[in-house]
Amino acid sequence: MDQTLARAVLTLSHSFTDYTAARMKKLGLHYGALFLVLYLGRHPGCTQAELTAALGLDWGHSQRSVLNLAEDGFLHREKIGRSYHLSLTPKGEQAFDVLHQVFADWDREAMMALTQSEQELLLTLMTKVSKQVKRKEISR
Repeated sequence: MDQTLARAVLTLSHSFTDYTAARMKKLGLHYGALFLVLYLGRHPGCTQAELTAALGLDWGHSQRSVLNLAEDGFLHREKIGRSYHLSLTPKGEQAFDVLHQVFADWDREAMMALTQSEQELLLTLMTKVSKQVKRKEISR
């Protein structure tokens, strides 16, 4: 079967998801919490509305995810006025550090067979394609 960009992207996506999910499982997290924890680590004190909008989540999913992370001890919810402000607990900060490192670790392992210049070229070309796809929003 011929290789296509779509097939390569799917293969890489599945590999990253599996790799990340395994690392997150050790922390007691599921893959769906990845971007929530990363966002909260970068935006401490944000409101749930800000988190929901930034990640493009629907309100119900956001609410369930935030409550689960709070119940599991990864984040703290503090009601200030009419909104809840969110911040990571020490356990959440530890998870943030691990999850932040996952990207670099997976890249290193995935590109091990490439030279430094090949890695740089691959990332440059993938960034160019990503910008084009984002700009054009490939028709469905």
